[in-house]
Amino acid sequence: MESPVNPAPALVHNNAPKPPQKIPPALRRQLHPPRAVSRFARWQWRLKYDSQFLRLHIQIAFAILVLWIGIEFVAFVHWLESGGVGPVPGRPPGVEGFLPLSALISLKHWWLTGSLNLIHPSAVFIFLAIVAIGVLLKKSFCGWLCPVGFLSELHWKFGRMLFGGNLRLPKFLDWPLRLIKYLLLYFFLYAIVWTMDVRDLTAFIYSPYNQVADLKMLRFFTDLDRTGLIIIGVIALLSLPIKNFWCRYLCPYGALLGIGSLLSPLKITRNRERCIDCELCTKACPSSIKVHQLTRVHSDECMACLACTQVCPVKDTLDLKTRIPAQRVPAPVLAVLMLGIFVALTGAAMLAGLWQNSISAEQYLQHMPRLESYGHPGR
Repeated sequence: MESPVNPAPALVHNNAPKPPQKIPPALRRQLHPPRAVSRFARWQWRLKYDSQFLRLHIQIAFAILVLWIGIEFVAFVHWLESGGVGPVPGRPPGVEGFLPLSALISLKHWWLTGSLNLIHPSAVFIFLAIVAIGVLLKKSFCGWLCPVGFLSELHWKFGRMLFGGNLRLPKFLDWPLRLIKYLLLYFFLYAIVWTMDVRDLTAFIYSPYNQVADLKMLRFFTDLDRTGLIIIGVIALLSLPIKNFWCRYLCPYGALLGIGSLLSPLKITRNRERCIDCELCTKACPSSIKVHQLTRVHSDECMACLACTQVCPVKDTLDLKTRIPAQRVPAPVLAVLMLGIFVALTGAAMLAGLWQNSISAEQYLQHMPRLESYGHPGR
C-alpha cells in the first residue's frame, strides 16, 4: 500500500503578517520596576530601564536650562530699556541658540574666510552641536532636548487626554504638508548657501540688524501683533489633536536634522524572528511610522525617542542599534552620547574664548533707541 503523498508546504513570505503570538516567560521583558524595593530604587530602575522616564527627566532639565537663559536675557533687556541704570546683568550667550539663520550665515563666512566672527559666535557652536547630534544619533535632539519639541509633545498628550485620542491625517494631506518644512529649508539654504557671497555675508553679519537679532527676536514675541497671535494660536490649537504638528510639518530645523539623520549609524532595528506582531511599537510611535513592518527604521521622521522600544514586550526584539557591528545602544548610553556631544562642542567654544560675543553693553545701549528702525539688510 502506497503511503499518502503529503501536500507541498505553502510558501511563507517573510513580509506576510503573522498572527500575534504568546510570549514565552523567558523572553518576556520586565516593563515595570520591582515592587518590593524602596522608592529610590524604583526611581533608579526606571532611569536605567524606562527610556521614556529618562527622556522626560532630560526634557525637563533642558527646558529649565532654556527657561533660565530666557530669564537672564529678559533681565539684560530690561536693563537696556532702563537706559543702563544699575549694575550690568550678564547677557547669556545661550540665547543665540535661537538664531540658527545667523549661525548658518556665520558658518559659511567662517568656511570661506577661515575666521569666525564674534558677533554671535555661540550660535555657531550650538548649531554645530545640534547638527552633529542629528548626523550621529538621528533626530534625538528633537526627541530629547528641543524645548519646542517638548512643548509640542505636551500639547498632543494633553489633546489625547482631552479628546480621548489623536488625529492622524490621511496620506493625501500628510505628505504635502510634510513638504512644507523642506520647502522652507530649501529657501533658507538657497538664499544663504547658494546666493550669498563673502561680501553679502560680511554685510549681513556686521549689520545693526544682525547685531541686535537676539533683541529683535525677544521683541517679536513680547510685542506680537494680531497676525502673529493668530498664527501661533492656530499652531497651538492644531498641536492638540495632531501629534507634533509644528515639528512634523513646519520646522525647517527638523527638516535639516531629518536629512542628516539618514546618515546616522544608529537605527531602530526589529528582530523579525522574535517579533510577535503585536503592533504596539507602531501604536506608540509619535511620528506614525509603521515600525512593525520594518527591519530597520530609516525614516527621516524618526526622533530616536525610543517610545517604540519601550513598549515592546519581547526581549531583544526592538532596539536602537548600530549596523556593523550590530550593537545595541541603551537609552542611558544614547543620553550620555547626546549630552556629551553638546557639552563637548559648546565647552570647546568656551575654552577657546569663542562663546561670548564682542558687542559691549554700551553698544547695545546705543542700539536700543533705534531697534525698531533696523530692517533686514536684504530688503
